[in-house]
Amino acid sequence: MYMFKYIMKRIALAIMSFCVIMVICFVLIKLLPLTITHQSGQGFDPNIDFIRFEARGYITNLRYNEAGLVVDYDRVPIMKQLWTYIVNIFHGDFGMGFAYKDYKFQNVWDVFVEHLPPTILINIYSTLIGVPIGIGLGIFAALKKNKWQDQVINVVIILLVSLPSVVFGILIQYVFCFKLGWFPLTMESGYDYFTWKMFRSMIPAVFSLCLGSIAGYARYTRAELSEVLTSEFMLLARTKGLTRGQATLRHAMRNSMVVIFPSILSEFIAVLSGSLIIESMFSIPGVGGLYLGSITYQDYDFFMFLSGFYCFVGLMAGIVVDISYGFIDPRIKMGAK
Repeated sequence: MYMFKYIMKRIALAIMSFCVIMVICFVLIKLLPLTITHQSGQGFDPNIDFIRFEARGYITNLRYNEAGLVVDYDRVPIMKQLWTYIVNIFHGDFGMGFAYKDYKFQNVWDVFVEHLPPTILINIYSTLIGVPIGIGLGIFAALKKNKWQDQVINVVIILLVSLPSVVFGILIQYVFCFKLGWFPLTMESGYDYFTWKMFRSMIPAVFSLCLGSIAGYARYTRAELSEVLTSEFMLLARTKGLTRGQATLRHAMRNSMVVIFPSILSEFIAVLSGSLIIESMFSIPGVGGLYLGSITYQDYDFFMFLSGFYCFVGLMAGIVVDISYGFIDPRIKMGAK
């Protein structure tokens, strides 16, 4: 009962936070001026951008010059624009690209769905590679605490934590893609995401993302496991005849996972955010590059939708992390006084 109330409370707070963040984003992006320019020879009416903006309730009272081009317009009040935007969303209309050069007049939802698989795959691959390696290094460092193996692992962890994923991306591109030629510099084009050729082209981006995660997992695991291994119940387990390995696997790891498992979820979100730059570096047609492009071109609908996507993922991850404590360790009663 306590858990159910806690979950409902967290969901309500997440919804409220999501609404506040999205309203702030909407108001701020709408305060920027329209950047649409008149272009000829593109196969459409030079004024079609402004006409579509007017149709969606963003601007009104278009004023034309003698050549028939829009020279001035009046803005609809921002709160009225917000209401129109919300009504459109409830009707399944997330808008379309207006200023985004590569996706003019394309439906935002359709473009998002097309770009989502590469982003999900590189994040899943980086997690599948990073979790076992990071936890394995952390366990080894904890078992070899204060020995030379532990010192070497700590130095590597500090280096990996200190450097951003962009630096790893540059080094991997130079050494493994350019000098050694093991991998292509950029991701292969196409939609065959589960072929070996496509996976091979993703490997540089995946390792650029997961190196920092490996350091994070190793650090969390070493710190928590080192503390648990010196606990009194571990001494009791050893006196009952369990070997060090058995005591570590049966008791120490289980208690350590209370901290380690939530860190895996939080690291996954950090990787998802870090992939914004990595996707651009390796020409991955994912959501990250799409988001950066929406900011560059000041495309309202793309920016709002993708901001909502990242905001939603972050808020839901926070809820899942908090709930996971109660499932990992039944002694933790989330929401109980």
